[in-house]
Amino acid sequence: MKKRILLIILSSFVLACGPKKGIVTKKEKTKKETKEVVVKDEPKETPTEKPSEPIEKPSRKRTSVDTYIDTFADIAMTEMRTSKIPASITLAQGILESGSGNGRLAKEANNHFGIKCHGWKGSKIYHDDDRSQECFRKYKAASTSYKDHSDFLTGRKRYASLFKLKPNDYKSWARGLRAAGYATDRKYPQKLISLIERYELYKYDKQVLGNTKRKNKNKATESISHTVIKGDTLYSLSRRYSVTVDAIKQKNSLTSNDLTIGQVLIIKSE
Repeated sequence: MKKRILLIILSSFVLACGPKKGIVTKKEKTKKETKEVVVKDEPKETPTEKPSEPIEKPSRKRTSVDTYIDTFADIAMTEMRTSKIPASITLAQGILESGSGNGRLAKEANNHFGIKCHGWKGSKIYHDDDRSQECFRKYKAASTSYKDHSDFLTGRKRYASLFKLKPNDYKSWARGLRAAGYATDRKYPQKLISLIERYELYKYDKQVLGNTKRKNKNKATESISHTVIKGDTLYSLSRRYSVTVDAIKQKNSLTSNDLTIGQVLIIKSE
């Protein structure tokens, strides 16, 4: 019994003196997997741009000037074909001098260019201008006023230099009229030029000159005759139709410079 106890004690001692091994607890390393979420940029929706609509300029309100141009443009172009005075100049002068047809001289005397009597033997009207109650020409129709305006410029030597200018050079014509003494207003040329450019009156010059060029290409010559009215002279007719006095006399077998009202003259023939 004692041996058994002793054996138990010895074995217990042996066990107690043996190397002690620590208990190793393995920690499991948990790898946190970080998933990278790649956020793809979604294509931004670009707002569809609407095609820009053409900007329409507000139309200019029609005035009495527009009405005047509509009424007398054809007459001004007709005068340009015969007198070589730019239609733009004639229209601008008519607008300015007559107040677009609303002035007293235009309404009561059909005088659209403020032409004073200056030896005029026809009807007259008196109107305050540079001086009180000056004498102005009076016409039966506005178209007669336009014709007389052409005759007035073509029949006076002081305006002869104007006809050396190009028929589409309205600026030089405007300055030339002032220099020749047609108007006393120092700003007269600028006023004419402003009207011509604002209302595009130069397009009527182009229209006449365009027709002339086409006629020249076709080598077409036109026959022109003229019925003499009061105030006509061979010199004024030569300036108006761009022919010489001698040419008119030769075509009509004239032996003198005298003309009679109602006489029909051949100016050009085919």
